[in-house]
Amino acid sequence: MNVNVGDRVEMKKQHPCGGNIFTILRIGMDFKIRCEKCGREVMVPRNKIEKNIRRII
Repeated sequence: MNVNVGDRVEMKKQHPCGGNIFTILRIGMDFKIRCEKCGREVMVPRNKIEKNIRRII
């Protein structure tokens, strides 16, 4: 998957706040993503992110 820092992605699962659009902040073994709706930042393992990305906006 070709994802870069600063990309906005739509995920298959929603964040608990109800948003499913996230901004990529850091890429590595873990991805750091920020929810567009509430601003919460989360670290998620790479394999989980790549499986749950629906599309790159």
